[in-house]
Amino acid sequence: MPGNEAPGVEGAFRFICAPSHNAYDDPIVFPGQPGKSHLHTFFGNTGTDANSTYTSLRTTGESTCNNLLNRSAYWVPSMMHPSGRVVMPNWISIYYKRAPQGSQYCSEPYAKACLPLPRGLRYVFGYNMNDPSKSSPERMGWFNCDGVGAVSGHFKSIKEAAKGCPTGAKIGMLLVGPNCWNGTELDTPDHRSHMAYQYYDGIHGAPVCPSTHPYLLPFFEAGTWYTNDGTAADWKLSSDIAMNMEGGASAHADWFGAWEDEVQSLWTANCIDKALSCSGGDLGNGKQLATIAGYTFPNAISLVGMPVK
Repeated sequence: MPGNEAPGVEGAFRFICAPSHNAYDDPIVFPGQPGKSHLHTFFGNTGTDANSTYTSLRTTGESTCNNLLNRSAYWVPSMMHPSGRVVMPNWISIYYKRAPQGSQYCSEPYAKACLPLPRGLRYVFGYNMNDPSKSSPERMGWFNCDGVGAVSGHFKSIKEAAKGCPTGAKIGMLLVGPNCWNGTELDTPDHRSHMAYQYYDGIHGAPVCPSTHPYLLPFFEAGTWYTNDGTAADWKLSSDIAMNMEGGASAHADWFGAWEDEVQSLWTANCIDKALSCSGGDLGNGKQLATIAGYTFPNAISLVGMPVK
């Protein structure tokens, strides 16, 4: 699984995005079909909708991820309160990671090469709603709790995490994206097959990319955090409701890349390829992505009246 390489061999680029909007749209799974999807909560590009493309994301919309240099779109199934309203997240944290250029892990037998994120790459990861039989448990992510009196851990469900998560603490949904690319496609019909995860082959002592997906890309960990108002044990994702599953069982996320080329090159070259740990939009060269003017990360629960269909 990504992130399990030998210590000190990954560079990281981290930042936080505020929530943008909720919509029954999914420009990856249901492009051009507004209202077709279960309800999603979007981060990043504020104009993301069912008709979004790489060109539209790159040229229109504001951004809740620092500034317009990152118009990428990130979205997760909306968290539903037992009242039927949406529990708005406090934020999503994004951690891009990859072995640096020159590392042994950027060459055979671990990978054919280490590459930057291709323009317009997009994919879905986590629970596979279209083919649950292909959902691998270790890829489903986990839930956690953080705050005063919190019991932290890797919990399989929202209810399990909520047992040790007092009112006022935050429930987190954590998901890890794939990091091996087939080198030819920005998307595939199932929105997953062009990407794969590294795996241990029992020979080389570190994860390797499959021969079908030999290129190592920056992957990201996405952590979406929500303030517990005392009802978290009864929360469900909109996709859980659609699939009639327990709270959190269908956890997944979508990502549609739309970075400004020069800025992506900067954090790749300075943070990833120099094996630095850059936080808060630090570009690794003494510069930093400016935070959205006037934005303060919320600490209290916010409910939005958008009932699930």
